[in-house]
Amino acid sequence: MAYANPAEVERYLKGVNYPAKKQDLIKHAQQQGANQDVIEVLKEMRDQNFNSPVEVNKAVGEIDRQQKGP
Repeated sequence: MAYANPAEVERYLKGVNYPAKKQDLIKHAQQQGANQDVIEVLKEMRDQNFNSPVEVNKAVGEIDRQQKGP
């Protein structure tokens, strides 16, 4: 599993028009030159429409918690 902190992910998603689908976020990050860890974290997020960067950060945080375990 990849790891990228929410601030790093947010940096590559700057300029995204919300609401955005997960695939839109991945495509935007790729166009912004995101590294593979950021792309993998975005791919691991649940499929949904994200209405704001706050929702994306929350989803990234959930992935981080899953990786660290209880």
